[in-house]
Amino acid sequence: MTLAILCFLAACDRSAPPAAAEQAASAAPSASSGGTIDGAQARKLVGEGAKLVDVRSPAEYAEKHVDGADNVPVDAIAEHDLGPKDGAIVLYCHSGKRSARAAASLRARGYTRVYDLGGMSNW
Repeated sequence: MTLAILCFLAACDRSAPPAAAEQAASAAPSASSGGTIDGAQARKLVGEGAKLVDVRSPAEYAEKHVDGADNVPVDAIAEHDLGPKDGAIVLYCHSGKRSARAAASLRARGYTRVYDLGGMSNW
């Protein structure tokens, strides 16, 4: 009887199924995980010290870029040192394809706070 009551109480202790908890956790990027973000989130992160990186070509960067952004073309990002692996990095390009590639490359290298703004127009 005591065992049955303990099993019942243990089952009642769950606040949400694991799948629901995982979905809620992935709905918005946390300060430690990175992910896809919008312009307001990007501006907030950069205002708090995140590194802003334009992954387009030098010619595109010279034509127009977000003030304060460093230019590291996507094809060179794997060899570029962007600082501490746990430092926040916000990436953007023209349409979002190159920034997504750059984000994947940086995460594969161990960077843990990589945020993808997508296209520069999202800024």
